[in-house]
Parts: sequence; structure tokens; C-alpha cells
Amino acid sequence: MDNRAAGHLGKVGMNYIHRQLGKYETEDFMDAAKWLKTQPGVDGDKICITGGSFGGYATCMALTYGAEVFNYGIANFSVTDWSLYDSHYTERYMDTPAENPEGYKLTSVMTHADKYKGMLRIVHGTMDDNVHMQNSIQLIDKFEDLNKHFEFMLYPGERHGWGGSKGVHSRAEANRFYYQYLLNKPVPDLLVK
Repeated sequence: MDNRAAGHLGKVGMNYIHRQLGKYETEDFMDAAKWLKTQPGVDGDKICITGGSFGGYATCMALTYGAEVFNYGIANFSVTDWSLYDSHYTERYMDTPAENPEGYKLTSVMTHADKYKGMLRIVHGTMDDNVHMQNSIQLIDKFEDLNKHFEFMLYPGERHGWGGSKGVHSRAEANRFYYQYLLNKPVPDLLVK
């Protein structure tokens, strides 16, 4: 589903996210998940979200800020605090941290980490030069301090995404996650090779 900041909504959509990048996008994903829960055949206790980069950020926000709706997610190479990300991108939407401290606080996953209660797998490559691993490390540190249960998968030497044998491993691990937590049954061998 498209959130209200989707590109085809133009300036009107972009006005929503100015100085609060991620807030309304997360709320839109929450609204979509709430609707899904009303549909026949949907197990509302097993709503999962996944993504990488901004999608990883959205996943982390969904399981913290939106914890009453989302309880499963796989967050790949995620921004967890906009003050840690590329200023050229971030300040286009958020202004500087000094100019917008409340916006940075509101949209930081750290601010909402205490609400987390589901199962989040955090995935990051050690050589990511786009979303630095510090983002995942600070979320892991916060969850540990809060005594929260989560999973962490590290890809040594990998940058912002991966292919080859690491990509095969990552897909297999994602399939294991879906089968274990969402389907409650063994994953077929075909999906982990």
C-alpha cells in the first residue's frame, strides 16, 4: 500500500512528512494493517512487515511506534535515528537536528523502543556505507537495556544489501522466520537451499 508520502501524491503528500519523516508513513501502514485484520482469513495476531533501508526504518517504527498493530518484522539495514543518516537526504525533509529537535525525537525508533513487544529480526552488513551499522547497534543496545527479545543477523563485509551466498542465506533465513513465527510449521527444504 502507498502511504500518504508516496511520490505520486506530489507536494501535498510531501507536506505531511516535512519535519516528521516516518510518522505519518507509519500511521498509514498501521491503518492498512488494522483494515487487513478485519478481512476474512487474516490472522490479526500475525501481521508482519519487512523492508530495507527506509523500509527497514518503517519496519522498526511499525514494531515500536506501531506496536499495538504490528508484532512481526524483518528490518534490513535500517535507519533507526535520522540524526545518524546522510544529512543531504535527511535535512531535505527534517531540517537540521538543531532546528527540529522535536521532529528528530518523535521519528527516532529509540524514542518508541519501550513499546516493542513482538519479534523483530534486525539485519545489517558490517561495511554498509549508506546506513551505517551504528543504527542497528544502538537499537540492539536499547533493546538489551530494556530486556527485550529480538533476533540479530550480521553479514560480515557486506554493504547496503547483498547478493551471492549472503543473499541466498538471507532469503533462507527470512523464509525460516516466516514459517516459524507466522505459519507455525517447518519450512520446506526448497525454501532454505
